[in-house]
Amino acid sequence: MIVDRRSSIVHRRSSIVVVIGMLALAATLPAAAPKYDLVLRGGHVIDPRNGISGIRDVAVAGRTIASVAASISPADASKVIDVSGLYVVPGLVDIHTHVYAGTGEKDSYAGDLSVYPDTFALRSGVTTVADAGSSGWRNFEDFKQRIIDRSTTRVLAFLNIVGQGMRGGKFEQDLGDMMVQPAADMARRYPGVIIGIKTAHYSGPEWTPVDHAVEAGTLAGVPVMVDFGANKPERPVADLLTMKLRPGDIYTHVFSGLRGELDGAGRLNPGLAAGRKRGVLFDLGHGARSFRWDVAQAAMKEQFLPDTISTDLHLESMNGAMKDVLNVMSKCLVLGLTVDQIVQRATWNAARAIKQDGLGHLSPGAGADIAVLRLERGSVGLPDAYGSRLEGAGRFLNELTVRDGKIVYDLNGIAIRR
Repeated sequence: MIVDRRSSIVHRRSSIVVVIGMLALAATLPAAAPKYDLVLRGGHVIDPRNGISGIRDVAVAGRTIASVAASISPADASKVIDVSGLYVVPGLVDIHTHVYAGTGEKDSYAGDLSVYPDTFALRSGVTTVADAGSSGWRNFEDFKQRIIDRSTTRVLAFLNIVGQGMRGGKFEQDLGDMMVQPAADMARRYPGVIIGIKTAHYSGPEWTPVDHAVEAGTLAGVPVMVDFGANKPERPVADLLTMKLRPGDIYTHVFSGLRGELDGAGRLNPGLAAGRKRGVLFDLGHGARSFRWDVAQAAMKEQFLPDTISTDLHLESMNGAMKDVLNVMSKCLVLGLTVDQIVQRATWNAARAIKQDGLGHLSPGAGADIAVLRLERGSVGLPDAYGSRLEGAGRFLNELTVRDGKIVYDLNGIAIRR
């Protein structure tokens, strides 16, 4: 058989030209974008909603969680951060804060006693706060414009049953300003932002603040949070928990000891257990004067754990025994809660308590709010609000906060490429 060598050579040369052309074209095309913007690699992931507690990688794409898996290829991500030895948890949800700052009003939680959320929350791993009644229906829209709409931190609100909000005694003792319909109407005007009704600080013997708060909460379809004010025999805490509050309502400051949480023998008031059986939720709500070691320890002896862990953040509490949510979580370690139990109460339990099931977990498709925590081992001093001090064996620190897919706090620069 005769082979046309010239034809074969021409064919090979043509093939080479085609290949070179294709390579040149490929060189001019943009590289395929990585699947993920961020991967947190090798941390101990705790996601109570999804039953995860173990070493996992977490991938973020845009503003959402894209994947949680045993191994995610670094080649699939624009940025990879090694978080080995750290806890990777949903962004913390603090359901009791005061963040209506900026009005200039002295000695007011609708003013100078409140804290700008972005100056305090994100550095503590908190990506969502609920303001607990600093504003009422008369000034909520100012709070929304001044703080909620401008903050990187997600800010939600319990609306005070007092129309003027938490502006001090002459306002908070005014039964005439505790109006059901305007409060319910305002809550319905901003669903998903106003997530509850708050009653607080009332020092009289009447049930009016509680009754009106519950009525407004019922009309608006939201829970009520109660700071029960002064301890009055006409309105005992057991009656509040077993007759007044509804399932899903929240009793805050549960370890304060200020309102009969302990009986005369130093045991837990039976009304608390009865309230829990009814479906009332119990929030830690540390605050400046609302956490006592003896009350908390008595509760632990009876296996009465708080449902949620919150700070009652404000100017005085942040500079007192409370400090921040990580310090409160560290106190829960001393009380015998496990790391998993603590994270659950600061994330998924907290989100459910305020009916925000899209928060507090790392499910694919959920918003990418993440905290990366370090449990620093060693002796630490942990005072309560009344001069008692216990020593703990470790303290939580926040290494990194991701809010809405973006790194917004990085304690030690672990996100910087080496």
